[in-house]
Amino acid sequence: MPEVLSKKEQQRRFLLGYSYAFEGSPGRRNWKKVFAFWHSAASNGHKKAQFYVGTCYDYGKGVGKDTEEAFYWYLKAAMQGHMDAQFNVGLFFRTGEYVNQDYEKAIRWFTLSAKQGDIEAWRELGYSYFYGQGVTEDHRKAVYWYRMAARKQDLKALYNLALCYKWGDGVMQSDRWAKYYFEKAGRKGHKGALRQLKNYVKKTRDR
Repeated sequence: MPEVLSKKEQQRRFLLGYSYAFEGSPGRRNWKKVFAFWHSAASNGHKKAQFYVGTCYDYGKGVGKDTEEAFYWYLKAAMQGHMDAQFNVGLFFRTGEYVNQDYEKAIRWFTLSAKQGDIEAWRELGYSYFYGQGVTEDHRKAVYWYRMAARKQDLKALYNLALCYKWGDGVMQSDRWAKYYFEKAGRKGHKGALRQLKNYVKKTRDR
């Protein structure tokens, strides 16, 4: 049985773990100590600690890498409404890592995360609508979600939105707007966008 902690003590241990994990010199971080603080809080129901315990198992920080445990803790946090955990659970179902691939469940979790303002969830909903994964294929809705994420400068959403304008998927075809979004993605280092921009430069030279 886990040690029973008050809400105040759960928060104290979560913050101690957070301080050891993200404050001070990276080379001096004791991830085993971090994990111990977070795990004790998470075992008592602390939502944020549950998410971070999931990340520890996901990336092997302070504990052995364990996908099953990562999903277990993400799901516990997600069921309590943790936005990032909801997105991560959606990704598990979308990719089929550890769990059976289920696009409809992925959509449900992405939608919960998106409602809380998660930019990556907006982008992944766009991707899901574009390819009809778990929902009816709808390029207009895909563009809506890509645009939501692109407004927050999400790199992949900027690139995907540019492609939509290039080919006229869900929007009126427009080289001008395609180039605009390729340039925005390119300035952030998106290699595919930079390759696309070379084609636009070549088109201009060939005219």
